[in-house]
Amino acid sequence: MFPRVKSDIKAVFDRDPAARSLLEVIFCYPGLHAIWFHRLSHWFWKNEFWFFGRLTSHLGRFLTGVEIHPGATIGRGFFIDHG
Repeated sequence: MFPRVKSDIKAVFDRDPAARSLLEVIFCYPGLHAIWFHRLSHWFWKNEFWFFGRLTSHLGRFLTGVEIHPGATIGRGFFIDHG
């Protein structure tokens, strides 16, 4: 899971010229937070913990305003700007 987290952070720096620091990216990018919530909810979904997948997905939507279905497959380097 941690290589994916690093890859997600790298995608922000690669695609957003306004990204200035690691702390800013980790704490102030709701699109990145939405991706992390999705990765967790997708893990639950793939392992047939559908309720927890949905619950995590809804929590992520509530906190970030971004909805990604837990069954959706997204790969490395995915970036949501202005999430």
